[in-house]
Amino acid sequence: MTGDYDIRNRVSREAATLLYFGAEKEYKQAKLKAAKTFRTHFLPNNREIAIELDKIADEKEGSVRRKEQLILMRQEALKIMEFLNAYSPLLIGSVWRGTNRAGSDIDITVYTDRPERLLEQLKNFNTKIQRSHWTRVNKQGITYMSYHIYVETESKNSIEIVVRNPDEIEKTRKCEIFGDELKGLKTIELKKVLKENPTKQFLP
Repeated sequence: MTGDYDIRNRVSREAATLLYFGAEKEYKQAKLKAAKTFRTHFLPNNREIAIELDKIADEKEGSVRRKEQLILMRQEALKIMEFLNAYSPLLIGSVWRGTNRAGSDIDITVYTDRPERLLEQLKNFNTKIQRSHWTRVNKQGITYMSYHIYVETESKNSIEIVVRNPDEIEKTRKCEIFGDELKGLKTIELKKVLKENPTKQFLP
């Protein structure tokens, strides 16, 4: 059993390394490639890889520097969420989790059936709009449409705003990496976190 545990850890570490340095973009491909490297059929789950990825980021970037960047990104998220508060913004992704690393962006979900109007409002905010587009995703036979807006902050951080239909606001979504509910942080919750524990991690 000890040998199995060791090889699983090694595959997790290798997969995380591939993701960190950009050799692979998706968890599935990273774990398959890592397993092939060690000639094993053991495949770690996404959560195990994410934990190793967090460790590697600390080693390469420094824990203090990462925390400073996390606080900055959460502060920038709060500013734009307050600006878009009428659209029920929700902070998700690595900035919500507290597992941001070099290259991470700020992921915010908002809800409206008039994304073009939201886009016009963003032009009055102190950010640079880079691009926007519609995306179609099919899950379990159901097609979901979302509008993606990419902006750049004053400090050159990237924000991806995903605009969903208001009908989806109560829909529970599962995190594909950690396997738990994708709760995120609402504006008032993020403000509280920044005041009380700005580098808090949200991990299952």
